[in-house]
Amino acid sequence: MKLSHAVVLVTGANRGLGRALVQAALEAGARRVYAGARDPAQLDALVKTAPDRIIPLALDITDPRSLEAAAARAPDITVLFNNAGVLASYSILASPGEHIAQDFATNAFGLLAVTKAMLPALERAPGGSAAIVNILSVVSFASMPAVGGYSAAKAAAYSITQALRGELAAKQIAVHAVFPGPIDTDMVRAMEMAKTSPQDVAKAIIAGVEHGTEDILPDPKAGELFALWRRDAKALEREFVTMSGL
Repeated sequence: MKLSHAVVLVTGANRGLGRALVQAALEAGARRVYAGARDPAQLDALVKTAPDRIIPLALDITDPRSLEAAAARAPDITVLFNNAGVLASYSILASPGEHIAQDFATNAFGLLAVTKAMLPALERAPGGSAAIVNILSVVSFASMPAVGGYSAAKAAAYSITQALRGELAAKQIAVHAVFPGPIDTDMVRAMEMAKTSPQDVAKAIIAGVEHGTEDILPDPKAGELFALWRRDAKALEREFVTMSGL
């Protein structure tokens, strides 16, 4: 499928990869992009870059009332980018339970909730033109103990993505899983590791969607770690332990 003339919704669009996805979708020819954020005022600068094509949308994916209102305001979407996410917990043993719950509330349950809220619009799209793009992580494949709670939530989101793919195939709604490695955003800026720019990752994601790639590896590190996982899942688990400094 092509994003040319698509109507797109990007959650968590106010910064980082979300902002880059909005811009990449516009460059790919999207007719309209709904940019979702809990505080739409944070989208002002982004909207000014293309005020005739970017529509700010108040959206908290953990709030049912916010989801209902957003679905009513964006009834024509054809492509949903589930990008909103948090990194609230780190060590699975040291992190407070409420921080781990926050990771699951946004990264897993929130992803599912916004998908359900926007599904009627996606079902109205012409056959073969609708897609759901879930931004996951390479830690969906194996846990990185330094961010064990986050890893568990992303693994759950991967399982949800697979379930959605199976259920929605008959409705001709494509479901893509995206597994980025470290991205140079505020979320992991303090972590010392090689990172890919959000702009490069966003362009690779758009390319993967347009080529119909179900599992998208949008940066070199993601490809390297995925190849290791395919060869030896235990080796990736050990690699993430080493990367955690344990």
